[in-house]
Amino acid sequence: MANYKLKTFPKSRIATIDIGEIGKRKHHVIGMFELDVTSCRETIKAHNRNEEEKISFNAWMISVIACTLKQYDDAASFLKGKKKRIVFDDINVSVIVEKNINGQKVPIPLIVEKAHERSVASIARQISDAKDEKIAENDVVLYKKQKRMEKLYYSFPGFLRRYIWNYVLKHPKIAFQKMGNVAFTTVGMMGHVNGWFVPFSIHPVCFGLSTITKKPVVINDNIEIREILNMTVLLDHDVMDGAPMARLIRDLTKNVEKGLNL
Repeated sequence: MANYKLKTFPKSRIATIDIGEIGKRKHHVIGMFELDVTSCRETIKAHNRNEEEKISFNAWMISVIACTLKQYDDAASFLKGKKKRIVFDDINVSVIVEKNINGQKVPIPLIVEKAHERSVASIARQISDAKDEKIAENDVVLYKKQKRMEKLYYSFPGFLRRYIWNYVLKHPKIAFQKMGNVAFTTVGMMGHVNGWFVPFSIHPVCFGLSTITKKPVVINDNIEIREILNMTVLLDHDVMDGAPMARLIRDLTKNVEKGLNL
């Protein structure tokens, strides 16, 4: 008889499974891009050497993404019925923070509210504080007080849990309050694989950061070794057309490579 181990996973992973099932139904357009982050990484390193309050690359990326999306807020809007969409004034970014629950590392969302108005340092501080925050096994989102029904979520059968998610997505004000309107994940930055990963998401727009690698790049007819970030973007075609999507990616690329907000 074959030897094996039987492991249980945290209840919070049930929500991940449900989101994956619902996310398959979204009409996301997937884009994969390379961004030159050499200069901005040098600026961040210099800042952290000279300033007491540190900033992180991820916190800065969230800031740049939020400020760019504020100019293209249709990308972060939700469908309301069949003929309308609701565009919120704020860009609230759902960030994945890895927490230790009962000896297992579990991804838990953290909502960075009004990210387009925040300093890079304040975003970095919130993420850092969240990593040290004590949470319970049934917590779904960091710093969000759960209602009684949400605490019972894990005891429901799968079809009822997914009904709840579908209900939330059909009511944009509830969805925005619970999960924000932008998703940001850095799963692909774990390790040093030269490639992209494609996340799943129920948000209107999702950004997945992958590995930063050194590559030869032609600059002013000269070949230079630069640090290149592989990034995947999911954009909901139900709320945004292709041409604005292209302009959004164009401006995001410019803002990243020129070091906006640094």
